[in-house]
Amino acid sequence: MEWGARGAGVVVGAAVGDALGGPFEFGPAGAFSARFPEVGCGGEMAGGGGWDPGEATDDTQMAVLVGESLLECEGLDLPDVFGRFRRWAAAEPKDIGLQTEDVLTSGLEWDRAAAEHFRVNRRAAGNGALMRASTSAVWFAGRGRAATMDAARRISALTHGDPAAWEGTAIFHELVRVALAGGDPLAALPDVLGVVHPEHRERYAVVLAADWHPDLATEFNGAVWPCLGSAVWALRTTDGFEEALRAAIDLGGDTDTVAAVAGGLAGACYGLEAVPARWTEPLHVPLPGWGERVLRVEELVDLARRLGAGVGAGEGE
Repeated sequence: MEWGARGAGVVVGAAVGDALGGPFEFGPAGAFSARFPEVGCGGEMAGGGGWDPGEATDDTQMAVLVGESLLECEGLDLPDVFGRFRRWAAAEPKDIGLQTEDVLTSGLEWDRAAAEHFRVNRRAAGNGALMRASTSAVWFAGRGRAATMDAARRISALTHGDPAAWEGTAIFHELVRVALAGGDPLAALPDVLGVVHPEHRERYAVVLAADWHPDLATEFNGAVWPCLGSAVWALRTTDGFEEALRAAIDLGGDTDTVAAVAGGLAGACYGLEAVPARWTEPLHVPLPGWGERVLRVEELVDLARRLGAGVGAGEGE
C-alpha cells in the first residue's frame, strides 16, 4: 500500500472517529450498536448531542492546528502551536477540555502555562494531548523513533503538565510510525514499551497487554492510559477499519477521543481506502478563530499528503 494512503488514513481516520463518536460522548456502553445494529447499514453520521451530522470536535480541530503549524513553520515551533491553540480557545469552540481551557486561558507563556497548571492541580493525565496527535504523527513518522516520540512529548507538554500524557502520545506517534512503514504496530508494542519512561512503563504495559479489556480500566477513559489502551484493544480485536471504530464507540464514555485515536491507528493500518465514503462525505471540521473556515475530507487528505511529502517508509530508525 502506498505510504501516502496510510498517512491520509491516519488523519482522515482520526477525524472520522471523532465525528462518529462525538454524539455518543459520555453515553452508555453499547449505544452505538443499539442505534446502528448492522455493520454497513448506513446513517451513522447522524449527529446529535449538539453536533451536526459529520461535524468533528475539538480533537480534530486541534490536530489541524498542529498540522498547519508544522507546514507553515517548516517544523516544530512550539510557541506558534501554542499561539494557534490560544486563538482557537478564545473563539469559544463548541467543545474544549476543562484542563486545556484552563491552560490556554491562563495568560501564562507557552512554556509555563501547562507546568503551572500541573503544579497547582497535580491532575493533568487527561487524553487531550493524545486526541490531537494524528497530524504530528504523520509529519514525524519518517524521522525515526527517537524524533517522533520526542516531538510527541514536547507538543503534549504545551497543555498537559503530567508526563503520563506525554508518554501516551509518544506511544501513539511510534505506533503510527511503525504502521506507516508497513509494520505491525501490535507486534511492535513490547519494543515500544521498552523506550517509554520507566516511571510510566508499567502502567502502559498493563493497558496495552494482549489480555487487557477496557472493562478492567481503573479510570474513566477520559484519562490517557485507558483511552490509548481502549483504542489499541479496538484495533486488536477487530478485522477492519469500520469494525474497529464501532468497537471503540461502543465502549461509551469519552467516545469521540477513543474513536479518534482508534481511527488514527486503524487508518494507518488499513489506509484511506478502508474508510467508508458514507462517513467521509459528510465529514467537516469547523475551525473557530479562523472565520467561517471549514475543512472537508479533500482538505484533510491534502493536509495529510503535505505533512508526509518526501517522507516515506524506510527513512529514519
